[in-house]
Amino acid sequence: MISRLHDPDYNRWACQIKRTGGCRQPIHLRGKVEHWDQATGHLLHRYSTNTEPNGVLRVSCKTRRASRCPACAEVYRADTYQLVRAGLVGGKGVPETVNSHPCLFVTLTAPSFGVVHARREKNGKVLPCHARRDAETCPHGRTMSCTNRHGADDPCLGEPLCPDCYDYDGSVLFNAISPELWRRFTLALRRRFARLNGLTVKALREHVSIAFAKVAEYQRRGVVHFHAVIRLDGLDGPGTPPPMWATADTLVQAVQHAAAAVTAEVKPLSRVFRWGTQLDSRQITMDGDLTDQAVAAYIAKYATKAAECVGTLDRRIQPLDDLKALPVREHARRLIAACMNLGTQPALAELRLIHWAHMLGFRGHFSTKSRRYSTTLGALRAAREEHMRTEEITTGRLPLFEEDTVLVVAHWEYAGQGLSLGEQLLAAAITGVRLPQMVGDPQ
Repeated sequence: MISRLHDPDYNRWACQIKRTGGCRQPIHLRGKVEHWDQATGHLLHRYSTNTEPNGVLRVSCKTRRASRCPACAEVYRADTYQLVRAGLVGGKGVPETVNSHPCLFVTLTAPSFGVVHARREKNGKVLPCHARRDAETCPHGRTMSCTNRHGADDPCLGEPLCPDCYDYDGSVLFNAISPELWRRFTLALRRRFARLNGLTVKALREHVSIAFAKVAEYQRRGVVHFHAVIRLDGLDGPGTPPPMWATADTLVQAVQHAAAAVTAEVKPLSRVFRWGTQLDSRQITMDGDLTDQAVAAYIAKYATKAAECVGTLDRRIQPLDDLKALPVREHARRLIAACMNLGTQPALAELRLIHWAHMLGFRGHFSTKSRRYSTTLGALRAAREEHMRTEEITTGRLPLFEEDTVLVVAHWEYAGQGLSLGEQLLAAAITGVRLPQMVGDPQ
């Protein structure tokens, strides 16, 4: 840290750190950009990293994982919030009249794979976990009862009462098949909504379009469930209202039917999976508890998280890694082991369970949306880049060229990633981004 502070290029290094927004693991790039006049062949402007500190340019990693980089994950969360909210109240290219369209907030859960420790509340009072007067004893000699009132941060939450009885294979297979289960749910939803209104699916497309945005969330027990915003539009998308007969009540009925009807099979094992019995579908309103802001914030929060709440790793697990030595919870270790064991079966190769063992089998996108729901993350990022470029030109840091007459030649190469521990302390002081708590830190 002292060496960096005494570096003659410290001010320029600090400027780079500020530009990354406090990224914890910035990418180091080495190269140059040249602007040439196509008509005369003259060099108009050149930027090279030769003059930068250590000869590299540091740019943000842009990860979505808060466990890896809170600063970049916050940008991703904010973009997801704007994307979801634009589909509810308009903005970002979506008409404001969309706030009058019927819209639901739906939660699809996973089935049970065994009894797990849970925190239950009623009227603000914490209830016993699994209190049973005549509790059964499982084949492994464990009493299937727990009278503890678990705290919100109790490490045993989500862990099975009997790990030997828990269906670990079923848990990871459900995670692997859940994207297909979601796809089938969206198809069944359209079919049922059409039938409830006396139409075929083809005829429905001539009157109504169904748009959605969804995010996957890990439960403490290690399985995913989906939160989704489902909206009814007219024929031309969010710019046109749906017909009067396309109501939120009918959409709720279609959601309930589709969630109960669809299944997905892992054919090599003859295992059929379906959604859990717990289904929540509520209409989003402009006031009350389930507002547009509350829904958008809830979905965006989980867009930056993965399986860390289960106690697993945020990196891929290599086949040569010693599972017993991994710094994970025992429940997560068993789920990872199930992925590794099932992944060796040639019939399950397409599930790529070994490749996604750190995600406990889930291999889908965490946040997805239909094409017409609202804007895209790419459009939001492009607008941010254009704003920053305009600001740089206005302040004189970048030259103003006519793009049609200028040839841009760029060459970049990867030169590393991250910051030293001393640089992390300086970056935290410069940007105000709090460092992760160290092991043994009393604060």
